[in-house]
Parts: sequence; structure tokens; C-alpha cells
Amino acid sequence: MLMSGIVAKVKNTAVQYIARQAILDADQSVFAYELLYRDSHNNAFPVGVSDGQATGRLFFNSLMFIGVDRLAAGHRAFINLSDESLLQELPRLLKPTNLVIEIVERSQNIPSLVETVTKLREKGYKFALDDYDGDEKWAPLLPLMDYIKLEVLEPLIKTTMALKKLKRNFPDVKIIVERIEDQRTYQYLKAAGCDLFQGYYFARPEMLNHGNIEPSKLIVFELLRCTAKPNLCFKEIQDRVAKDLSLTARVLKMANAKAGEERVEMKSISQAVVYLGEDAIRQFVRVLALSELGVDRPAELTRMGLTRARFLQLFLEPGGNDMAEQGYLMGLMSILDAILEVELAAIVQEFSLDSSLSSALLNYQGMLGGSLQLAQAVERNDWQEAENILLAIRPATPVSALFHMALVSRDYADDIFAVVTEIR
Repeated sequence: MLMSGIVAKVKNTAVQYIARQAILDADQSVFAYELLYRDSHNNAFPVGVSDGQATGRLFFNSLMFIGVDRLAAGHRAFINLSDESLLQELPRLLKPTNLVIEIVERSQNIPSLVETVTKLREKGYKFALDDYDGDEKWAPLLPLMDYIKLEVLEPLIKTTMALKKLKRNFPDVKIIVERIEDQRTYQYLKAAGCDLFQGYYFARPEMLNHGNIEPSKLIVFELLRCTAKPNLCFKEIQDRVAKDLSLTARVLKMANAKAGEERVEMKSISQAVVYLGEDAIRQFVRVLALSELGVDRPAELTRMGLTRARFLQLFLEPGGNDMAEQGYLMGLMSILDAILEVELAAIVQEFSLDSSLSSALLNYQGMLGGSLQLAQAVERNDWQEAENILLAIRPATPVSALFHMALVSRDYADDIFAVVTEIR
């Protein structure tokens, strides 16, 4: 199994596919794996998918959330990145350890690539030029490469001549020859000084697949987990926001809106997060959580979650701010199982909730559990049941107060929907 924790317990989500193909050394031991995007179990690059689309799906759906080490079984991982992904310095979202970025043969903007690769090399990233064909356009990039990949050509002497020329001009670069399909070719290239080998003779791409929450949803889920902690860690928030361009844009937009006429120029995510402050960040994440996590679910489910969260917050306010905050969080989490199609017990475990909150969510225990039952009775318009629960957990509160809380909570959910639309 490739994933554990919350993602492994997803009951019904899209399946993501990755193939990996071994790159071997001269002793035929695994040196690295090349990770390849697939969109089905057919184990072929999908027709009509651009480099940019393949990069995005592989990178965001798998590399960031499963992890390079897992996918490559602790070996180096070679991944193809499109021009636009490289120029956006997308690799910075992954640690350079055991990572090799392949520049594909369809790359066009060589001067800009040289500039970006130079900067990323200074940060420890390594690069490979894929399917090198001897074209002069690659000359500025060759000195920056750690690996150069050649395809087997017929007659084979063409491949060995290209190999020896590269070894002579770039002695520190390792040469990989791919598309090796028989013993004779392997032995011939090995004798010619080839460093690394790849092809069907050794191994066909091996399919890996995993159920996965959509990447944007997983980031929001992580953010929600961060804000569930009593003490908010701004660094955790920054790191997660930085993984998603739409989140980054929204945080910056919110910070600029808060600055108003002060005209504070937001230069970084960290500056924006700190400027917004703890209360605003918590509110932003909680609003975002249901709007993003429930994007492909019935809108009323999201609305119900926000209404329930606000109702519980209002009902528990007499117990103090901490109790009210727990109520709001419990309200959101109580519908995450329906939104994510994940067992509620798995969500509770993933959040590492304290015993009072977890027992309330799973078994309706304590004041929090009774309040959750009360909120659900109000949602069903079962006022007789609501009155019975109220008498059991807080008899001093009149039933009429519940009507008022329900109305305020519905208005709150409607207002939040409007805010979400504006932030988008």
C-alpha cells in the first residue's frame, strides 16, 4: 500500500496512476526509478495530454502527497517537468534529496531554462536532459546537466559515437541510454562506457496506483488540522498554503483587503499570514474547508456544516471561548465523513483530537456530545427531541433560544457562501 492515514481510508475517490521504470547501473542493480504519468491501468502515456498537464497531475497528485521516497522505494527519482513548471521553479516544493529533474526534448525556451536551472542547482537540485539528439540548441544547457539520456539508435554505432563524444566533452556527467531491448545492445553499450541503462530488456514500467483525495482537498484538510490545534503554528500554515497557487492567491487577496487604505505591500506568503493574524487565519481555513472539500458534493451539505458549526459555537459560548471554539470545530468535523467519504473514526484519529472531542464525535459523550445531538435534532426540525436533550444537558436555557440560534446560524452560513464566492 502506497499511502497510510487518512488517504488510505478513502472509500470512493478517483484512482491515480503512476508507472515507474528502473534505471540500472553496469551491474544491473537499481540506481534510480523514472516516474511516469499514466491516467489509467493501460500503462501508456495518455493521448492528448500535454507536458504541462502530465507534470501537474504527476507532481501534485502524487509526488507531493505520497512522497518521492515512497514512490521510488528510497532510490533516486527521475521526473519529467514541462517548460512552464520548471520556469515557475515548481521543484522547490520538493526537497532536492534523491530527486533528478528531467528536461524534456520538447523544451523550447532554452535561455530562460538555463537561468532557472542555474538557480535551482545552487539549491542542490540535479538535472537530466532527456532524449538528447545532438542539436546545437542544447549547448547552453549541457554543462549544467548531471545526467544526459540517449535513445538507442540503429545502427548502434550512432549511439556509441554520441556516447563517447559526450563522455569526452563532459567527463563528470553520467550517460544514461534508454530503450535497451536485448542483451547484445546492453553488452555493446556497457563496453562503450555507458554509465546507466534503461529499457524493456531490464524492466517494463511498473504500475502503481493509489486512491487519493484531490490534492487541493488534501491541502485544505491539512490546514484544517493545523487550525484545530490550540496554538496555531504560522510556519505550518505558510508551508501548506505555499503548495497551492489558488490558496496563495486567496491569502494574499485577503491580506490586501484587510490592509485597505494602509496600502501594505504583501511581498510573501509568510508576511500575509502573519498580517492576517490567528483569528482571521482560523476563520479563513474553516470557511475554505467546507467550500473546497465539498466542491463536488451537494451544496446543502456544505451549508449544513457551516450552520451546525455556528449553532454549536453559539450554544456553547456560556462555557467560555475555548468551549465555543471546540463546538465550531466539532460542527465542521461532524460532516467531513460525508464530504470526503471517509470514516469519521479515521478523521478523528488523523486530527489526534483530545478524548472529550473524539468521544463526542464518535459516541455523543459529555456536554459536547449532547450539544452535537441537539444540533442534529434542530436540523431535523425535531423540536420535541431537541427539548428533551436540552433538559438533559442545560435545563436553564429556554427552547426559544434554540430558535434564535438556528436563525442566526442559517444567516451565518448564507453570508459565508457569499464570502467564499468573493474570495474565489
